[in-house]
Amino acid sequence: MTEANRKTSIGLEANIAGVLCYVAGWVSGLVFLVIEKENDFVRFHAMQSTAFFGAVTVVSILLGFIPIIGWIIGWLIGVLAVVMWIVLMMKAYQGQKMKLPIAGDFAEKQTARK
Repeated sequence: MTEANRKTSIGLEANIAGVLCYVAGWVSGLVFLVIEKENDFVRFHAMQSTAFFGAVTVVSILLGFIPIIGWIIGWLIGVLAVVMWIVLMMKAYQGQKMKLPIAGDFAEKQTARK
């Protein structure tokens, strides 16, 4: 049985918990990092959500201080983030790990069992 098919320590199916890691961006990712201690699938998605959407939030705030060009770039990043949000939730529901280039590598390293 794969990690995505197992129940989590909080009683949810892993794929449902994986989706919930993304629902509120980095906030829900952080919540699942705190409450889920055993399921590596859920912990990966929680860490990736926290890293990716946390970075998007910080970059968007910083770009908001740059008139016009910063606002345009911030809007484009926002559109990309919404698309990624939907795709990542769909992949988690399907029981797949879609590893993003930087955030996914970071999440994998942080959630690896020692």
